[in-house]
Formats: sequence, structure tokens, C-alpha cells
Amino acid sequence: MGVSNNITAFLNFMAFLSSIPIIAAGIWLASKADNQCTHYFRWPIVILGTLVLLVSLAGFVGAYWNKQGLLAVYLFCMALLIGLLLIILIFAFVVTRPDGSYPVPGRAYREYRLEGFSSWLRNHLIDSEHWVKIRTCLAESDTCTKLNQGYITADQFFAARISPLQSGCCKPPTACGYSYVNPTVWTNPVNPNADTDCYVWNNDQSQLCYNCNSCKAGLLGNLRKEWRKANVILIVAVVVLIWVYLIACSAFRNAQTEELFHRYKQGWAR
Repeated sequence: MGVSNNITAFLNFMAFLSSIPIIAAGIWLASKADNQCTHYFRWPIVILGTLVLLVSLAGFVGAYWNKQGLLAVYLFCMALLIGLLLIILIFAFVVTRPDGSYPVPGRAYREYRLEGFSSWLRNHLIDSEHWVKIRTCLAESDTCTKLNQGYITADQFFAARISPLQSGCCKPPTACGYSYVNPTVWTNPVNPNADTDCYVWNNDQSQLCYNCNSCKAGLLGNLRKEWRKANVILIVAVVVLIWVYLIACSAFRNAQTEELFHRYKQGWAR
């Protein structure tokens, strides 16, 4: 095996290692309650990470055993995968750029307005057709019930940094003026006309604010927060993959040159 193929094999091992955080980020995203209840963002990253892993293995085999055809396929497929990852990164950044959150006086957590998020997220994730299934899925999760295990007094709850999903779905909007009983039970609204969600709130644990616009906004806030975290990992992985790919292309050309030179020497010696 020539020097160039040795370099290519090592680089493909680096690409193999880079696929692991991509898969891990995808699994982390898929495990979240909001992603379990939606389908757009649940598995694409896991699938792409797995494809990067398989293509990297193919490239390693091609370099180690000097299979030039397999190396050419590797370079073509890796270029496609890097392109897809870049498209997903740019798309995720654009659609999650708007932040619909706003601070609430006297509260550590933030609340969320549906109008503050991108139109793509609103149109594709929380329209009436999709929301029925999402609402049922959220109600069956432990997103809200686990709040009752962590907070007892109102002061504890108001000082908590709960997730956007919990802020939007598990309690009524602060503007409604409901009195705290526990994180998912509130009574005696002082100002029920402040927000249309004030009429939707229900202490029934299967309903709560799952039909509220604040819950839909909280879901988008959760997705935004999680994808922003995952994007950091994906950006690092894509930078490494691009660096590996460019060097691998150079090594592949050098390997072809070495092979042609070797054949020329053999022909000249005869």
C-alpha cells in the first residue's frame, strides 16, 4: 500500500470518528419529547450520520486494499453527504433564527408567542391537521407531570428554568393572572380577557394548555433550542469532514499518479 493510500485510509478513519457525534446528536434530538411527537426532524440526522459512517468504512477498505474504484465511489458519495449536511445546517439555522420568547417579570422562565417564530415552522408543524396528533402525544408524555415532582411552592416554581415546552403547555400564560396551586393546577383567573389562551386552560391533566397557542409556541421554542445545540456539534463535524475530504481528494490523485509512474517504470524496465 502506497503512502497516499495510507494517508487516505487514516483520513477515512477520521471521517468514521466524525460520524459518531453526528449519530449521537441525531439520537439525542430523536429522544426529546417534542421530536418524538413530530416527524420532520426525528431521524434525518441519524440516517445521515450512519451513511457517513458506512461510506467512511468503504473508503477505508478501498484505501487499505488499494481499490481505486471503491475510492472513487467513496469520494462521490461523501461529497453528496457533505452537501446534504450543509443544506440541513443552513436550513435549520434559517428556520430557527427567529426567537418567539419574551421575559416575564418575577419569573426565571420565559414565555413564548407563536408569531415570533418562522412561518415555515408554523405552517409545517403546528397547523390544525398536525396539531391534533402532536397534542395527543404531548398529553401522553411526562413533560408536564414531572414538574409536580420537582417543585412544591410557588416561589420554587417561579424561580425554575423550565423548558419552553413546559412553559407553554403545562401552565396558563402569566398574563391571565391564575393563582398557583401546583405546577399543573391553577385557579381563580384575575384577568381572563388578557389572552385567548386564558379560556383554553383546563386543570384536567389530559388537557392543561395543550390546545393553547402558547403550547404551540413552546413546542417551536423547544425545537429551536435543541437544534441550536445540535448545530454546534454538526458544524464541527462538517468542518472536519470537509477538511478530510479535500485531503483525501489530493491523496487519491497522488495515488493514481504513483500507480501510473509504477506502471511506466515496469514497462521501461522491460
